[in-house]
Amino acid sequence: MVHQTISTSSNKAPSASSKIRPIRRLLWQLGGAAIVGMLASCATSPPPAAPAPASPQIADDDRAPLPPPILQAKSRWVPVRWAELPGFEQDPLHEAWNAWVKSCERPGSLASLCADVRQLSIASADEQRAWLRARLQPYRIEPLSGPADGLLTSYFEPVFDASRKARAGYTVPLYRPPANLGARRPWYTRQEIDTLPEPRAALAGREIAWLADPIDALMLQIQGSGRLRVTEPDGSVRMVRMAYAGTNDQPYQSVGRWLLDQGAVRDASWPGIKAWLAQNPQRTQALLWSNPRVVFFREEPLTGLDAAFGPRGAQGVPLTPGRSIAVDPQSIPYGTPVWLASNGPQTSLNRLVMAQDTGSAIVGAVRADWFAGWGVEAGELAGRLKQPLRMWVLWPR
Repeated sequence: MVHQTISTSSNKAPSASSKIRPIRRLLWQLGGAAIVGMLASCATSPPPAAPAPASPQIADDDRAPLPPPILQAKSRWVPVRWAELPGFEQDPLHEAWNAWVKSCERPGSLASLCADVRQLSIASADEQRAWLRARLQPYRIEPLSGPADGLLTSYFEPVFDASRKARAGYTVPLYRPPANLGARRPWYTRQEIDTLPEPRAALAGREIAWLADPIDALMLQIQGSGRLRVTEPDGSVRMVRMAYAGTNDQPYQSVGRWLLDQGAVRDASWPGIKAWLAQNPQRTQALLWSNPRVVFFREEPLTGLDAAFGPRGAQGVPLTPGRSIAVDPQSIPYGTPVWLASNGPQTSLNRLVMAQDTGSAIVGAVRADWFAGWGVEAGELAGRLKQPLRMWVLWPR
């Protein structure tokens, strides 16, 4: 899934009462979703009859000689001791293990670990930690040059009501890619799509569903996927996923940055953007056209186990709420386990995550977009999360 960061936030923080309650509920839900996903994985892919790997004995002093650094195209991996990873002894690793099992569907360069990973999915946290220490080496991620400061943002799956047919109150279309998308690069801008007859003709009949609010459609395009409660012509309602299927190849421009540059807002989060639009509805079209990029979708069913996971990321596996991140693949390969540490006004995260996605704004060595899940509370957190980040990759010895 390819997505962009939501907006550029200001320094104005939300009140504690408006912030803490939804974040606590979100983190509780993320834990629950991960457990459900873990149980589902166990049900669909039972471990082999062979016993799980024996827990290796690890020296308490962690004094073995360190290997040399590893260079990537955009980062330097510096070996460190396990003691450097904040919160390593406290993380409920079984939540991350579910995401790791998903990565083993497309194992890449870490394929040799996957047999153990699958068997350890039902092991205790202590057994999982012992295995990590025995088989993997932590490396601190650093840029090749420039400041070492990292940045963590977040993304999510919006959930909207939609109509299969255009009707009163539902007039904003979501499109499949046009048949002639590859014939013109870049394709038409958002403003051209809205105003010129050629792109409008190319998109006629390509509508998947219709939303009520153009800003909701923009949010879904920026996130790269979403869930729709679609009302069918016969009145029935079903949940489907809008999955990323391509773009018009125009550059992404943040609508939040557009507002900040004009001095229109101090809070460029999604709640802040919507509040400004409620006071300035006559400028909605100008805000939309400030971002020329348009995302096209494909519809996917959303039933059973699919509903417990997010969309497929760039690695090709479903994202796990709270345990999947988008990275720059020139810094961290897909499918790599990563220790993430970030403390800021929105939340505190010290946890094992998996590099399973990317995005056009996710560029650089110490840069990650954290998948928060779906729905209103995930969106509230994702819309405001912008805080310092440190990362360590866990790589085979």
